[in-house]
Amino acid sequence: MNQGKSTSKKAKGFTDEEKAAMKNRAQELKAEARASKDKAEGESAVLAAIASMQEPDRAMAKRLHAIIKASAPTLSPKTWYGMPAYAKDGKVVCFFQSAQKFNTRYATFGFSDTANLDEGALWPVAFALKELTITEEARIGVLVKKAVN
Repeated sequence: MNQGKSTSKKAKGFTDEEKAAMKNRAQELKAEARASKDKAEGESAVLAAIASMQEPDRAMAKRLHAIIKASAPTLSPKTWYGMPAYAKDGKVVCFFQSAQKFNTRYATFGFSDTANLDEGALWPVAFALKELTITEEARIGVLVKKAVN
């Protein structure tokens, strides 16, 4: 009988697999922290851009901001050419252009080519926006949800 020696070795410390898993998790946590910081900075930039607008565009932009956040919480706010915009994986999906931006008679709510709005060979990607009623708010909410799915 061999009682003095064990045939199996006890692991001292973590296995290579455990070390790799911990390293992966640390990288994920760092990426999540960066994303949170970027989202917070983007939110601040968008709110500042909105605050600098004149009425009635400021009120519409504030309301759009709330609608987009509620309809597609995965989108990250950011500014795009100085306009409030909302991105997925760093790419702008939709944006708000105030009438003052280019001295036009109406504001514009638009979508980029990364938005999932395709319908056949022709579909709208920008909308003139003179005011926001419950009807427009509902339509925008539906479009934003569709754009990110």
